[in-house]
Amino acid sequence: MKSHSYRRFIMAIKWLSRSGDGYMQLVIPLIFLIKDGQAGYDFFMVALAAFAFERSIYFSIKNTLKRPRPPAVIPYFLAMVSPADQFSFPSGHSMASFLLATLVVAYIGSAAFPIVIWAVCVGLSRIILGVHFPTDILAGASLGTLIGYIASGWL
Repeated sequence: MKSHSYRRFIMAIKWLSRSGDGYMQLVIPLIFLIKDGQAGYDFFMVALAAFAFERSIYFSIKNTLKRPRPPAVIPYFLAMVSPADQFSFPSGHSMASFLLATLVVAYIGSAAFPIVIWAVCVGLSRIILGVHFPTDILAGASLGTLIGYIASGWL
């Protein structure tokens, strides 16, 4: 029987994972757009372009390499959530989260530290839930950071 604290932990991990579904990638640029005038508009437009590029790279790599998810290759292994697709490399949640974190760091500096921690936690949540290998997370985080670094030159 699973303990109450374990169930709460898993619920929190699932929430973290869901927070990387793309909501933050929309909400944060919208907040800057509304709050920061021309600079917020510039951030929003850079984020829009960066995410359009990121998603095209993500889908290209994922559908070219077609790396199966952990439950498909590890006997008797079960994921705790159902992924949106059958392939795992790279982690789209990590790629998008680290792209957002990189853009926000470029925009507001060290005040963005909490979003960096959030991006790390999103990546870890995907491993804990059993839908990604650690290398999927590292690749997604690296690619998202690289795209964010390049795009932040436009800010």
